[in-house]
Amino acid sequence: MFPISKASGSTLATWLRGLDAAGLARVLAARPDVVSAPEPRSVGELADRLQRPASVALALPRLVLPYLQVAEALAALTPTPRDVLADLLDAVDDGERARELDTVLAALADHTLVWTDDDGLLRLSAPLRQAWDTPLGLDPPLAQLLANTTSEELARVLAKIGIKPSGNSNKQKRLTALLDHHGDPARVIALVAKAPAAARKHLEQRAHQAAPKRPDFVMFGTPQPGSDPGERWALERGLLIRDRYRYGPARMPAEVAIALRGPDWYAPFTPVPPAVRSVPVTAAEVEREAAAASMAFAAHAASVLRVCAAAPPARLKAGGIGTRELSRIGKAAQCDELVVRLALETAGTAGLLTRDGDRVAATGAYDTWAEEEPADQLAVLLRAWWTLPLTPGGSRDEEGKALPALAGTPPCTDCVQARHGLLAAASRLPAGEGATDAGELGPLVVWHRPLADELPQDTTPFATLIRETELLGVLALGAPSPLGAALLADDADGLTDAGTDALTDACRRLLPAASDTARFGSDLTAVVTGTPSAALATLLDAVADRESAGAASVWRFSPGTVRRALDSGLTSDSITADLTAVAVEPLPQPLTYLIHDTARSHGRVRVVAAACVIHGEEPALLAELAAHRKLAAQLGLRHLAPTVLLSRSSPDQTLAALRSAGYAPVAEQPDGSVRIERAQRPRAANPLPSPRLPADRPRPRRTEVHSTAVDLSALAARLRAAPQDIPEPDPWDGRPYASDTEEIIAGHARNLTFTDVRQLAHAVNDGLAITIEYVATSGNATVRTLSRLALDAPYLHAWCHLRDDERVFTISRIHGVMPV
Repeated sequence: MFPISKASGSTLATWLRGLDAAGLARVLAARPDVVSAPEPRSVGELADRLQRPASVALALPRLVLPYLQVAEALAALTPTPRDVLADLLDAVDDGERARELDTVLAALADHTLVWTDDDGLLRLSAPLRQAWDTPLGLDPPLAQLLANTTSEELARVLAKIGIKPSGNSNKQKRLTALLDHHGDPARVIALVAKAPAAARKHLEQRAHQAAPKRPDFVMFGTPQPGSDPGERWALERGLLIRDRYRYGPARMPAEVAIALRGPDWYAPFTPVPPAVRSVPVTAAEVEREAAAASMAFAAHAASVLRVCAAAPPARLKAGGIGTRELSRIGKAAQCDELVVRLALETAGTAGLLTRDGDRVAATGAYDTWAEEEPADQLAVLLRAWWTLPLTPGGSRDEEGKALPALAGTPPCTDCVQARHGLLAAASRLPAGEGATDAGELGPLVVWHRPLADELPQDTTPFATLIRETELLGVLALGAPSPLGAALLADDADGLTDAGTDALTDACRRLLPAASDTARFGSDLTAVVTGTPSAALATLLDAVADRESAGAASVWRFSPGTVRRALDSGLTSDSITADLTAVAVEPLPQPLTYLIHDTARSHGRVRVVAAACVIHGEEPALLAELAAHRKLAAQLGLRHLAPTVLLSRSSPDQTLAALRSAGYAPVAEQPDGSVRIERAQRPRAANPLPSPRLPADRPRPRRTEVHSTAVDLSALAARLRAAPQDIPEPDPWDGRPYASDTEEIIAGHARNLTFTDVRQLAHAVNDGLAITIEYVATSGNATVRTLSRLALDAPYLHAWCHLRDDERVFTISRIHGVMPV
């Protein structure tokens, strides 16, 4: 049986007081967030912390699928006896499912999400109950729907179903009688069997449909105008319940829906994870596969970041790096888009790349990272990937549109949980075995991390995430590699220094040191085995084009690449010396010939930038101009030929300087003809006629404005004597605000009195319904009844009974608040 039944209590605090020291220690271990400083001073304060929505939200992501399935079943029926819950989950026998149910309930109790009250009923934490709008597709239980009914309404329903309570029946007895009747599936099925065909069909269809979102005010027993005959029959007998304001469809109590779903229907309960086909793999095989994958990714990531450092990619106006830039980077780095996205996102998280205006540029940390060994580089990227609050490989949205990289999307904790859940699920495979198909680990992730979101582009569960782990070498041959084991140890240790060193050590064991040498072939290629060092990659990138990267990188020399190196300031001798220093063997003769032949023709034709050219037929005159100190300094003259001078100044400036020095130059057109200079006389192109007045309209007279003397002292006195429009807070019990909610609303509600602000804050805090006067942006004023209020300043989210839907209201447009 359920092992926590020794402790009980109608509230969580009472239940906690009934636990022994070991049970309370288990609770604190399962919910470590509640013991952070300052420590709770009492069990009551501990219970209050455990019931906070933020604390419950921290406990949910690590719950496996059966935990959430049991919690959802309890949310549909809470409070409920264990036997009823077991019957709903098909775990009534003393078999394996019953024992698994007890294990799940014990674990939920350790997380203080479930406890037993004094009557032996299982109760669910209120914040967890609110995680489902319609748990199991069911409306609330009958007792909750009947909370606001009258005794007369109950009497009418009991009369319709043929129950006659005692003569002095009060509301409670009538309510108990109705609950007993509708809580018995056999009696509900017998009652529905007597219904007209239309009513029976309507009820059976409604029982198998997901319950819609509904407001909280209900009234049943009296058919509403417009109801069809089948629905009216069910309303008269309490099988359907309509809200008091007749908004939306009628609601079917959970007990009735479960009875009509039949004895063969059970709530989902999957206590055993899905089976994964596995094959034997040795540790050496896993390490060899992981080493190859991680080495290739390290080389590709270094290439991607090197491309970004040399030519920073442009950012889209909406933010992020678009598809065109990703394609350019992938082509230059010779890797797939998924690898480019993975490298960019991890580098951005690690601080190697950052936004710089309209581009994404490398940071100073990148220069340090580029000088490190490949193993240390990979460790930095793996650590960033492990905590990355998104899935880098996500390239498409729900509509199939391309997503940019480094777009600064909101953090997604579910993505982190999916990543951790995948490695945790793979680590639970039998020792010495790996998944036959890594894609079969996806359903296992769904079981271990049911709240993790899948990408819209995935055709199988978590396909992109599994591909990422294989590219990084974290998962190899369907089993966690030493890198994956180190990351799991980091997760368990909270990313301590010891865990960080374990990851770095694992990377160093798998990845060899960077290579400082290359083999040069007579086919004008250079091959580097492993990952080239930063210095070697820089040298080869300067004199050759990279053709491939990965476990081995290949560069190819050509006249164009050698000329590029010569253009950068290198000489043939320095290129030959640098390549000889990194060559395993002497440089092949074709390569040395290529270098020297290209250097021999390099620079035979030169190009110089000139603002204008001065030429003439008299060499002596041009020599005189070149020797003129003032002109030479002012115009930057340079002698190219006896009759040709170059000037760094524009043609107009050169003409003006020569003329001021006493010479008489002329300007030439591009075709060699003399440019004729005429004085330009600017004229308006199309003068506008002055407007004419109608003949029958008199011409206005000019009026003169006379300044009137103002007595500034008298004006200042009047301003000081005028009442000041500075509202003072309405004192209430000596405090201007009774709660934080009231203060937040008051800061945005410009059109509400202090009393209205307090009434609205009270409705938000206590979950009450309220009626408001609201003025929309169009200027139309309406009176609306709201429930399910949620404050998100400066907005108020609520269910609008006027529109029968969820609506968002601007607090500043609320002009009045009234109770329902």
